[in-house]
Amino acid sequence: MRKQITVLLFLVLGLNAMSQTLNVEGVVKDAENGDMLPGVSIILKGSNTGTQTDFDGFYSLKNIEKGATLIFRYLGYKQKEVIVASEVVNVSMETEAESLSEIVVVGYGTQRKKEATGAVSVVDAKAIEKLNPTRIEQALQGQVSGVNITSNSGSPGSGLNIRIRGVSTNGDNSPLILVDGNRISDLSVINPNDIKSVNVLKDATAAIYGVLAANGVILIETKSGIKNTDLKFTVNTNFTLQQTSKKIDLLDGAGLGAYINEATNKSYYFIQPSTGLVFDSRVSATEPLANTDWQNEVFEMAGMYDANINASGGAENLAYSFGTSFLTQDGIIGLDKSNYNRVTARANVRYDVTDKLQLSATAIFTHSQKNSLAEGGIGAVLYNAVNADPFTLPKDPNPLADAGFEALRNGYGIVKTGAIEVSNPLSQIASTYNKSIVDKISPTLAATYKFNDKLSFRTKYLMNHAVVNTEIFRPLVFLGGNKSLSRTTNNEFSDNVDTYDDYTWNNLITYQDTFNDVHNLKVLLGHEMFETKGLFAGQLGISLKDDANSIGLASIANSETVNPRFQPAAIETGGNQFKNRLLSYFARVEYNYNEKYLLSGLIRRDQSSRFSKAENFNVGYFHAVSLGWNIAEENFLKDNDLLNSLKLRVSYGQLGSDRVSGGNFPYVGSLNGEGVYSNNMEVSESDLLVGVAEGQLGNPYLKWETTSTGNIGIDAALLNNKISFNLDVYKKVTDDLLIQPESSALTGVAGIGSSAPAINAGTVENSGIEFLISYRDQFTDDFKFNTSINFTSIHNEVTYVGNLAGFEQGGGFGVGTGIVTSRMEAGHSLGYFYGYKTNGIYQNQAEIDALDANAPTDNLGVYHKGAGVGDLRFVDTNGDGYISEEDKTDIGDPIADMTAGLNLGFSYKNIDFSLAAIGSFGNDMVRDYQRFNLLANKGSRVLDRWTPTNPSNTEPRATSGASINTDLFSDYYVEDASFVRIQNVQLGYTFNKNILDKIKMNSLRVFLSANNLHTFTNYSGYDPSASSGDAIGGGIDRGFYPVAKTFILGLSLTF
Repeated sequence: MRKQITVLLFLVLGLNAMSQTLNVEGVVKDAENGDMLPGVSIILKGSNTGTQTDFDGFYSLKNIEKGATLIFRYLGYKQKEVIVASEVVNVSMETEAESLSEIVVVGYGTQRKKEATGAVSVVDAKAIEKLNPTRIEQALQGQVSGVNITSNSGSPGSGLNIRIRGVSTNGDNSPLILVDGNRISDLSVINPNDIKSVNVLKDATAAIYGVLAANGVILIETKSGIKNTDLKFTVNTNFTLQQTSKKIDLLDGAGLGAYINEATNKSYYFIQPSTGLVFDSRVSATEPLANTDWQNEVFEMAGMYDANINASGGAENLAYSFGTSFLTQDGIIGLDKSNYNRVTARANVRYDVTDKLQLSATAIFTHSQKNSLAEGGIGAVLYNAVNADPFTLPKDPNPLADAGFEALRNGYGIVKTGAIEVSNPLSQIASTYNKSIVDKISPTLAATYKFNDKLSFRTKYLMNHAVVNTEIFRPLVFLGGNKSLSRTTNNEFSDNVDTYDDYTWNNLITYQDTFNDVHNLKVLLGHEMFETKGLFAGQLGISLKDDANSIGLASIANSETVNPRFQPAAIETGGNQFKNRLLSYFARVEYNYNEKYLLSGLIRRDQSSRFSKAENFNVGYFHAVSLGWNIAEENFLKDNDLLNSLKLRVSYGQLGSDRVSGGNFPYVGSLNGEGVYSNNMEVSESDLLVGVAEGQLGNPYLKWETTSTGNIGIDAALLNNKISFNLDVYKKVTDDLLIQPESSALTGVAGIGSSAPAINAGTVENSGIEFLISYRDQFTDDFKFNTSINFTSIHNEVTYVGNLAGFEQGGGFGVGTGIVTSRMEAGHSLGYFYGYKTNGIYQNQAEIDALDANAPTDNLGVYHKGAGVGDLRFVDTNGDGYISEEDKTDIGDPIADMTAGLNLGFSYKNIDFSLAAIGSFGNDMVRDYQRFNLLANKGSRVLDRWTPTNPSNTEPRATSGASINTDLFSDYYVEDASFVRIQNVQLGYTFNKNILDKIKMNSLRVFLSANNLHTFTNYSGYDPSASSGDAIGGGIDRGFYPVAKTFILGLSLTF
């Protein structure tokens, strides 16, 4: 009997062991670097049971039979199968091919890339590190299709223009930028080494941000720690040498002397044939003139140093990451006079109070100082370097005829160029003191409570506080008797302080569930309040005490006279401040059937203080619907060895914009103008009464700009994920553009200081194709290779302008000409160039006579008044027989037809190499950096000018005064600015692990890198990628500060 009981007990125990179930949990990490992997798919083999890892790489599954097999899948990693032997199953996954993260950040949440239905592009930390950017925008250039980056200036600390899928409005085209959910407008305050990922939302799915998202959304995540990991330090440091990437081809002294002789039909300048020396016969026949290359004098080799340190780690309930950085960069013009310094500090902390409640906080602090020189316009340093005559010495030992100004000249030469705005650029640099200091802090605080595995609530408070202190000292200086930069009386010191604050509070309820193992549902409900405000103050000090004239003694307290930045009347009417608010409610529903058929729908209601409450003009509803089909999950493709993934995406929705000029409340008129009133009894100017006046008129019917956008996309991966491509076709239409129409120059608008109201009166269409294809493979254990190419085609067209003129205009050309270069008009690209077409050069008088013979009598039988032999031949576009204003037409536009990017790289054992190039095609620029003055220098293109012995058909004759060639805006000044730029080349070496173990380091890499190595272009200016960023008037080049060519030596170590 006892034996039978024993046998029965063993049988029961054996059967129990065979059917034992376990509650399995563990973490999934990268086998190479130990980083936890979020979003890994874990499926019980042979079933639909599964889960995915959280942000800390953790997962758990209940009631799993011992001996069962779990399948781990993650995009870019080799699939792994693990047999369950215990309750803890930790997995390390090996990379199969480098790829974008499986998790993509979308509005107020994340999605697995497989489930994403929108056009979302991701740039991760590895891609950023390869480029070594000083600004994060530079890491997007050429990396993300549909995103175009142009530079306002190449000077240290200067901003860049980001445009997503074209230019949609005549106003602000900047995208919404969120850093850890916090709104940031100036990315110079962000250290690129702090970035974990950049996600770009390009289609209707950005409508979750409603009125903020019409120009696209950029979501930036900073680096965070991981729970249950040791403290780890990462140090990145590099030293950089910078030089100009280009100089403009200009005449030397001999070339300019010959031009002046020809233009004046005199022989003032004698050029010695054997030496090229130039003599001014009016001064000396034995002492040659100088031959100064002002660009060589202005451009210098400059240094830059960047150091960053990050620390991260975590305990059982805590994850943390901290970072700090220091950057100092001298300018290639003026060195420390255009220096930029930046210090940043960052913190990211998450703490699990309980298994249901999590607290998190982030903070970014930035202190920056930028010294600035005049740039990008008339009277700027480079404008002077291009136009100053070569006959002037940079430093002139000869005393001035007027000794009274000798001390103020400081030994610098006085340029002979007659234009009042052209001065010695070296003297200008020496007498410029312009400093801007920015202190900014951006904290966030969030609490998340999980009621259960399906339902959670999060509340988050975010803010930005920035103080901008700008100090400018204008000393007494003499640059010439008629020069606008000369100041011989009353030096000035201005001290302005601008304070900016914004606050955001949002609350989210998230519900997520799976029904019958195949129906996956996620619901988001949200509420958000936003307020932004600014306060401006400052003073202007005139005449430093005791005849002081140095920056060390410049202050408001040391000024004889102090004037406020804002008069009391302006302060009383709110002219020194602004405040705007936005109240929003939103919802999003995401559903997928077995991760095969995907559906997402969202709606947002915004209420803005910028519009009138009457008839709910201040309320806008924005929405989007997107669909996806993972075709590769269908049975007919599921086990296909060639095709790893194939997804079709479709989206459509409406977004908005409330970025309107006109102060806080553009829907009402305000007394924010300034008027001077007289009773005709005043004795002196001080007796006049200065008061308020009507400003911009109000428009109570003003409403949102709305952008309707549609997108069809395909994502695919082939050959074991070695080849992948994305294709998107998009169209977006922006209606009700917020514009300020021109008013009658005769009748005006309303009164002194008043201006026209903002109105809704315009429509712009953008359409195009985005394509990206990449190839990645590991040929051997030692050799890996990757390459990718992307391009974006853009078609931009204005379809409606609703003012009386039928167009809006902006931009300018020349000095004091009154020429307006650019227009927004139906049937053309936004901001196209409006001027005369030309067709060669008049070669002889017979050509002119023949055209005059056919000219109508009402134009006195003249085809083109003022035209002569050797001048540009203008085209009679309207066919009326003569040249007039009506012949102006579309002569180009600054919007590129196509942009592209190329990236390639390989690694062999410890050596790695990468190359990135960008291109822009079909964009035009206006050459407006040269002064039409006889003694101003000229571009070398005039060497091919028309003469009786050189019948050029491209370059007009030399002129000394008024001319149709210089006084009219024509396509002669419009150039093709297409370019291809080698953006980055980098070579690195990573030390062996066994060597590093001896010195207790985890990793050590050194690298050499070159940025902006060469630009292939036919454009004659400094930088074909530059733009002011203006929708109307962009592409006018008055001497953009060129981007620097840089050579970098750096290292990165982890311990």
